[in-house]
Amino acid sequence: MNLNQARVARLATCGQDLQPHCVPVCFLASDRDIVIALDEKPKRVAPGQLRRVRNIRENPRVALLVDHYEEDWTRLSFAMIEGNARLDRLTQAETEGLRDKYPQYREMELSECLRIEPERIVRWPC
Repeated sequence: MNLNQARVARLATCGQDLQPHCVPVCFLASDRDIVIALDEKPKRVAPGQLRRVRNIRENPRVALLVDHYEEDWTRLSFAMIEGNARLDRLTQAETEGLRDKYPQYREMELSECLRIEPERIVRWPC
């Protein structure tokens, strides 16, 4: 599975309250890490106040699930990436990569991101 062919992933975080939190995210994977833009999509709070961001500040351990589903179950696949995340700034190359992958980002200001440094990747099928 080529991670960047997937349009959406699910980010799982957990803060000090130990309550799991899982949200769909747009992302870009490189050889080293994975970035998730803190974008201008409509939200109820400012990006820095999102629960995923608060959780990562309290506990940087995250899991990112990228999956491919088909009715033909012989074609199912997924990759689960476990690692540490932190608040960071996008590089110019990452911004361009996100805008190439998601045309909606071409009209948005992108600067901050969540950066995941993978420590373990589980793939299925093997």
